[in-house]
Amino acid sequence: MTNQLYQANFSKGALMIPESRVVADLLLHDVNEEQWHQAIEVDNVLEKRSPTTASTKAGLIRNRLQTMGPGLWELICDGGRETATHAALAATIKYSRLVGDFLDIVIRDLHGRFEHSIRNQHWERFLEECRNRQPDMPQWSDATTETLRGRIFSMLSDAGYIADSRSRVLKPVFVAPEVLAYLRETGEDYVLRCMQAAQ
Repeated sequence: MTNQLYQANFSKGALMIPESRVVADLLLHDVNEEQWHQAIEVDNVLEKRSPTTASTKAGLIRNRLQTMGPGLWELICDGGRETATHAALAATIKYSRLVGDFLDIVIRDLHGRFEHSIRNQHWERFLEECRNRQPDMPQWSDATTETLRGRIFSMLSDAGYIADSRSRVLKPVFVAPEVLAYLRETGEDYVLRCMQAAQ
């Protein structure tokens, strides 16, 4: 990762829970690069259409998960759906400040004002505010901006922050206790605050 505060580093995939479980298991087994290549590109454990797609998705997930430790990987690998999803979101927030700040700033504000749903304009306004905080933020194409918006709405839907990515009705979220405990024990205060934006 570079020193850029905001990056388009989640354009290749949302939370991808089934794939994250597989990657978490590989990390827990401390596979080397040869074993990683065998599992991802030869054995196709992610069940993707091509080795390139599998490698891209797996690499993104591994980069996210490696921001955290084995305790979180275990929650993703062996936890129930809610626990695994919240754990994957926690790692994504740590890896992608754009995701974290969207929760911490936009979702928290909408809940505070008792808004009913989230709209495209909220994302567009948020990006403008990000550029004010980081003037040298990359200039993304309209297509990339739309892709990022779609990914983040999908994440919010998967993790229960909105009813679905079409209606985008806001919902209260109580983070899985195991994930809360991990974040508190490891001092991940920023991630914890972001995840509690919808309480």
